Amino acid sequence: MKYIMFEDFSGQPVPFIFPQRVDHADMREQMPYTKVLSAGYVIMEKGEFTCFGSSSELQASAQPEDAEIIARKFSRRGDIPA
Repeated sequence: MKYIMFEDFSGQPVPFIFPQRVDHADMREQMPYTKVLSAGYVIMEKGEFTCFGSSSELQASAQPEDAEIIARKFSRRGDIPA
């Protein structure tokens, strides 16, 4: 899978994960956020996320903290509306 990490309107990082067949630039055009923090590829193996690579179109690379941010988003029950 591919991902782009954006800065949301409150200044927090928010990841968008999407299929390989979608270009980073095409996904970028669909998002309302202005600032791209990082971009690349994400895999999950043995319950852990790993982020790597980059997006030449967005001039952004995977960052060491991205996998932890993505994992937190998947584990927080508070992010899910009741």
